[in-house]
Amino acid sequence: MQAEYIQRINRVLAYIDEHLASDLSLEKVAAIAFYSPFHLHRLFKAITNEPLNAYITRKRIERTALMLIHHPECSIAQIAEKYGFKNDSTYSRTFKKIYGLSPSAFRKANPHPFSKIGKEESKNDQVDYITQEYLCNIDHLNTWLKMNATIEVKEFPELHLAYTTHIGVNDLQSTFQRVVKWALPKGLLNTEDTHVCRVFHDSFKLTDAHKVRMSIGVVSPKMFAADTEMSMGKIAQGRCITARFRISPPEFEQSWNSLFIWMTEQGYKKAERNPFEI
Repeated sequence: MQAEYIQRINRVLAYIDEHLASDLSLEKVAAIAFYSPFHLHRLFKAITNEPLNAYITRKRIERTALMLIHHPECSIAQIAEKYGFKNDSTYSRTFKKIYGLSPSAFRKANPHPFSKIGKEESKNDQVDYITQEYLCNIDHLNTWLKMNATIEVKEFPELHLAYTTHIGVNDLQSTFQRVVKWALPKGLLNTEDTHVCRVFHDSFKLTDAHKVRMSIGVVSPKMFAADTEMSMGKIAQGRCITARFRISPPEFEQSWNSLFIWMTEQGYKKAERNPFEI
């Protein structure tokens, strides 16, 4: 029964991700899970440690934060309205509660990557120092990337995913072990095109580490049989920047940071799809 609960909540989490700009009333989301609103409200909090309405609001604010950084052509009012915030003061107050800054201050503190760095005269020594430090860090990451990674851009086929949800950074090893324990008896890891993977649904730069949601599971171009222990999903076909690293766990963050810098400098943009590790 617990596995069924988790699968239904996984369905809800995926639906919320895809419909953040739409109606996500308790009644509407409960219908997706085939639960009563009262039952879903209790179950969602028990599994995610966060009330449903609070989760939806946080995800919407985080999505607007992403747009504030990457879509300078959109006004703050346009971004707020897109994700259901009809009142500017309500949006600003909710945003500040999560990030400690107003949306306009957040946008100024997080300019679009490489948009103006080094292209304008600095007004004071402090700005000069920050700019030089930032550029030195970029140079360091680029050098580190060349020494530790092989990068290629290639077309991925549609991939099928059998997964379980993990929230936060604690006890990750246990979740990976559970996935491997599930996959090994089925012979799933005996083929070259099937791998253990982790899909990131949140960014550590926008979401608190203990709230970051990941799908940890097994990915393959072949469809998996229905299973009561794992939820089923897909990674859409598309062009991907692929980097292969030989590193230790403390270097994971550096890997992602350097790869995003490479992506930007090469003129690529991140798709709406979620990044993943194999």
